[in-house]
Amino acid sequence: TSGSILLEGADIRQVRVEDLRRQIALVSQDVYLFHGTIRENIAYGLNDCPMEHIIKAAKKAQLHDFIQSLPDGYESIVGERGIKLSGGQRQRLSIARAILKNAPVLILDEATSAVDTETERAIQQNLSRLAQGKTAIIIAHRLSTIRHADNIIVIKEGRIAEQGTHDELLRLNGEYADLWKVQVGEQVVER
Repeated sequence: TSGSILLEGADIRQVRVEDLRRQIALVSQDVYLFHGTIRENIAYGLNDCPMEHIIKAAKKAQLHDFIQSLPDGYESIVGERGIKLSGGQRQRLSIARAILKNAPVLILDEATSAVDTETERAIQQNLSRLAQGKTAIIIAHRLSTIRHADNIIVIKEGRIAEQGTHDELLRLNGEYADLWKVQVGEQVVER
């Protein structure tokens, strides 16, 4: 219940909310899209963003080919809250938005939960490159998405249960190891 969060050495409580928002890119499993074009939704908050940057971000998010298949391409209307897109397409659009924003803090909240495994693998490679040199907070139930994280925190019933790297947590043979075994199809031994 005590402590502080520092952002580039400054206590987050001393940073103006507007400034803080500029420093964070969020990819959530519940993507917010507005009624507008795909281009406008990817470039949200970035005035006068060059089209080539938008296309590059869409390619990294594995969205470009889908966009190109639409009659109006990047000018296609997504509908209110992205109703005309599938869950995976909405998530990839949100990932493209985060890639384009290139903020120093990246928050990924179940960012690839609505995409297939092959697409997830391609997106994860690009997100790993994007996260280099940044602070990345990744919330995930699919543990393969956090396997290479510098620090993994396991939260159980609202409290930190375990903390460490993937290998350290496997050696602990606790909560994380049990979850990992279930996800890779190994037998979990009851304690």
